[in-house]
Amino acid sequence: MSKPKVAFICVHNSCRSQIAEALGKHFADDIFESYSAGTEVKDRINPDAVRIMKQLYKIDMEENQHPKLLSDIPPVDVVITMGCNVKCPYLPCKRREDWGLPDPTGKNDEAFLSVIQTIETKIAQLAKSFH
Repeated sequence: MSKPKVAFICVHNSCRSQIAEALGKHFADDIFESYSAGTEVKDRINPDAVRIMKQLYKIDMEENQHPKLLSDIPPVDVVITMGCNVKCPYLPCKRREDWGLPDPTGKNDEAFLSVIQTIETKIAQLAKSFH
C-alpha cells in the first residue's frame, strides 16, 4: 500500500509550511509523504527558518525544498493549513486540519523555536493517527 500524501499549506510557502514539510520528511518519512505549497510564493524560504532548522536538526531546507504553488504538488490525501487566516482554495483530500500556528516571520528566534516545537509535536501526532 502506498503511503498517504500530506500537504502543508500556507499563503507564501516560505516558513511554517516549509518547516512542516522538512520535519515531516525528517520524522515521518516512513509513514507519509510530505509536501508543502502556497496560494502565492515568495522567492525563497525564510532565512531565519532555514538557519534555525540547520541549528536544531542539521536540515538544510534550501537543499531539497523551494516555495511551490498548490498546482506544483501531486494530489494529496491530507491537507493541513498552518493557520494563515485566509480562505485556502479547495484542494481535494480525504482529511483536512488547521493547525492555527502564528507566523514567526519578522519575530525573534524564540517565536521560531516555539512554532518549530509545535510543528514537531503535531507531526508526531499526525504520524500516530495513520496507525
